[in-house]
Amino acid sequence: MSGRSFRIIAAVAVSLFIAAVVTAAPEVKTLEIGAKAPDFRLPGVDGKMHRLAEFDKAKVLVIVFTCNHCPTAQAYEERIKKLAADYKDKGVALVAISPNDPKAVRLDELGYTDMSDSLDEMKVRAKDKGYNFPYLYDGDKQEVSKAYGPVSTPHVFVFDSERKLRYVGRVDDNEKQPDKVTAPDVRNAIEALLAGKPVPVEKTKTVGCSIKWSDKRDAVKDAFTKWSKEAIALGTIDLEGVKALLKNDGTKLRLVNIWASWCGPCRSEFPDLVEIYRMYRGRDFEMIGISVDGPETKGNVPGFLEKNQASYPNRIYNGTDLQVLINTVDPKWEGAIPYTLIIKPGGEVLYRHLGTIEPLEVKKIIVGYIGRTYK
Repeated sequence: MSGRSFRIIAAVAVSLFIAAVVTAAPEVKTLEIGAKAPDFRLPGVDGKMHRLAEFDKAKVLVIVFTCNHCPTAQAYEERIKKLAADYKDKGVALVAISPNDPKAVRLDELGYTDMSDSLDEMKVRAKDKGYNFPYLYDGDKQEVSKAYGPVSTPHVFVFDSERKLRYVGRVDDNEKQPDKVTAPDVRNAIEALLAGKPVPVEKTKTVGCSIKWSDKRDAVKDAFTKWSKEAIALGTIDLEGVKALLKNDGTKLRLVNIWASWCGPCRSEFPDLVEIYRMYRGRDFEMIGISVDGPETKGNVPGFLEKNQASYPNRIYNGTDLQVLINTVDPKWEGAIPYTLIIKPGGEVLYRHLGTIEPLEVKKIIVGYIGRTYK
């Protein structure tokens, strides 16, 4: 075979491969009005598998594609619960499905939440918020989500008794102010179907977070690569500097973590602190570490921070009397480390903890203060 013939065959093979890839990954399209509801079999937060046929007796079926992390989805949580409660005894079934691949969600996309979109995290959210509807997970294969075609969270699909789509779109027209809603589109659709009337508005556009399809996993990898290249920010701090940190005259919520490179519990919690920093640093939040490494071990601090990719500010305490530091930080603190404080602007302490932090607890405190939804 000549070199030219080989190149031609190779080019054809590459073209066929690309065509196959394109064919295997079609563009996701939203279900059209009048289309039948695609079947599904998905795991729920209750530990059971749920199918479309489970809701056959319902006069109206409402399927909401939503998720844990999205600020808009969280803004509508209570309204979705109220929809389920208000129509439960009127022959309406409401089901929520999370379409997101949790491996396709970047940490910096979690700045408005305390958890991501895995099934285990969905179970926690459902319990925390008292969900009164099935909450199903489609994050692994996303086949059901691709069949329905949501474009953002939340995205609502309302089906009639024959399971034909009669409404698709937003919940209503006011994400930020529930009391200012003028177009309760989902309610209008449900009421019309229950009354045997045409739905007044069949389609609306949605606003919210984009669906985290699995092809976004590369963006997650790219983010971790970028963060790994960030330089550490290390300096020293004296007692007056510590007092200033505790006073927190700034405008951001501040987490202060006191640690040492030789401390086992300190070392074990560092990855959690780095994750928390990456989640919330784009908002009104800051994190500062204070190392109490002495002359014998302070030389280990830069390498330890680099190994853990800890690019948030860290300072080595340069005072000689640790007892003074302890009493300054908190007279009730007995001195063991790690010791963590979360301080509001103005100096009020929201959280103080001796020992390894529980990450979810800390995240809930942070997002509880800085907010879960867009303002």
